[in-house]
Amino acid sequence: MIANVMEPVESKRRGAIPELSDQLEKDLVQVFKLLSDETRLRVLMYLAREGELHVTALCDKLGQSQPAVSHHLALLRVAGLIEARRDGKHNFYSVRAKHFQRLLTEIFASIGDSESDEIRFEDFVLSHNS
Repeated sequence: MIANVMEPVESKRRGAIPELSDQLEKDLVQVFKLLSDETRLRVLMYLAREGELHVTALCDKLGQSQPAVSHHLALLRVAGLIEARRDGKHNFYSVRAKHFQRLLTEIFASIGDSESDEIRFEDFVLSHNS
């Protein structure tokens, strides 16, 4: 950012971005890295929409092979974003909503003495109801 030398950069900020703990920052970076992949984002969206799906159903929806889909599922599972449930010969996967809720709760808790439960950006507002 280029700023006028006489004018502090701090005064140009619209809203304060919260300070994050090292662990929360690492967790968020891991989540964003995983979700930057289109297939993993689509997997997460299908699971959020459907509630629970088995690998074969995800393969059909994604148009990908079972090994490819299983690889993406393994990465999401290790990161704690989804969980598996075995029923017979099928593994069913679902989103771990509490994990996302914990991340958001920690973000808003890091705001501290803020008067509202929102973070304002240029084009949108991220808000949280406690």
